Amino acid sequence: MAGKSFVQITRDVSKALDTLRAETPEAMSGFSQLARGALRDGALSALNKELIALAIGVASRCDACIGFHVKALIRLGVSREQLMETLAICTYMGGGPTLMYAAEAVRAYEEFQEVGAKVSA
Repeated sequence: MAGKSFVQITRDVSKALDTLRAETPEAMSGFSQLARGALRDGALSALNKELIALAIGVASRCDACIGFHVKALIRLGVSREQLMETLAICTYMGGGPTLMYAAEAVRAYEEFQEVGAKVSA
């Protein structure tokens, strides 16, 4: 596989996050609680919220964000069409640099689909 591996990126970041959880438990617990509350089903479905999170990750050019949110989207049953439409909006709003990270999100989707998105977060 050419280029970066989103499976490896999420593994590496997860390991570093484990260190942060161990050494800054209150801060990390607060962040985890915020994430759970924000991503919970409500007026928007968890899937739609993850699509929004992916869009922000793409616009922010955050490889780890792309990896983690694509994995979550696959677990939630995102269709390729939903992913592609979200990435089209990202590109529309962010232009050329965002297009390059939208392409990275496609690579992440294909990589996680290939491994079955079974890599632990």
